[in-house]
Amino acid sequence: MTDDKAERHKSRMQQRKALVDAGIARATEVRGVVIVLTGDGKGKSSSAFGTAVRALGHGYKVGIVQFIKGTWECGERNILQTLPGVEYHVMGTGFTWETQDAEKDKAAAEACWTESEHLLRDPEIKLVVLDELTYILNYKYLDKDRVLDAIRRRPRDQTVIITGRGAKKYLEDLADTFSEVKAIKHAFQSGVAAQKGIEW
Repeated sequence: MTDDKAERHKSRMQQRKALVDAGIARATEVRGVVIVLTGDGKGKSSSAFGTAVRALGHGYKVGIVQFIKGTWECGERNILQTLPGVEYHVMGTGFTWETQDAEKDKAAAEACWTESEHLLRDPEIKLVVLDELTYILNYKYLDKDRVLDAIRRRPRDQTVIITGRGAKKYLEDLADTFSEVKAIKHAFQSGVAAQKGIEW
């Protein structure tokens, strides 16, 4: 790199640092947030579980509730439920298009949501992951207002991550951070089987 290029690079990075530092200085409020991860792309739950590991790495307690998941082996559950500081609940009936029993799914969702409410009241839990909650809301297996009220009333320092496709506008309005994962390509569409340790 020539001296001229090096100087231009240094100048650009100084400007970038000034912008970043100013943004950090403006962010003075300290509280938990609501994060919604939606969209038809892969990686929503993976991101949420990665954040759970991050929180655990700092010594925080984490609550995880998996809606729509079945009773089959699940890699994230295999490891996370063995770690200290984790409370883990699974709806356990599987995908609703597999059970084909709306009443059974609704009862399972209600039972699972009761556990969620317990987590959302616990000030010792830093992070609550509500994995695939959007499906449960979209199928109207839970009362939307009851869910939103519990999330709004959670302890001030608690963060909630909601995942799943098709998040409605009311979840976007609730969220502090709302991200949509867009599907560009997926190996499954090319006939590649889902892989243990990668997809589940």
